[in-house]
Amino acid sequence: MSRNKDELQGVSQLGAAKTAYPTDYAPQLLESFANKHPDNDYFVKFNCPEFTSLCPVTGQPDFATIYISYVPDKLLVESKSLKLYLFSFRNHGDFHEDCVNIIMKDLRNLLQPKYIEVWGKFLPRGGLSIDPYCNWGQPGSRWEKAAADRLLWHDMYPETVNNR
Repeated sequence: MSRNKDELQGVSQLGAAKTAYPTDYAPQLLESFANKHPDNDYFVKFNCPEFTSLCPVTGQPDFATIYISYVPDKLLVESKSLKLYLFSFRNHGDFHEDCVNIIMKDLRNLLQPKYIEVWGKFLPRGGLSIDPYCNWGQPGSRWEKAAADRLLWHDMYPETVNNR
């Protein structure tokens, strides 16, 4: 089942002959397209093992794998625009917790998903790794309760971390 031009309205990065890479945080790069299956609840997961940002105090680079999972409603995020958006953090100075929450809020504002979670697994710097997690569920829906439950039980069985 292919998509017609109307279904891809607003998608401009995909298939562009030349890609312009941002030099700072650029939420305007995020693009979406229509979900053909809004009646189905299903997860979409993105793994970004090459995420980088800068420490806002020292300017040193921070490296992480960012996991984004969401249950779409009417819209899906276009993956190339997501890649460019995540790349825009490369020269952006923010703490790990801020980066993860900003990503979640930008995607939530763009997509209005039923549910979304973002988990950052940052490499150690100074002997300490930081793994912030945030989520959100549509108010008044079963996903609001799922978000509360997921957050409550999120790290009850933490993984073994051996400096990644």
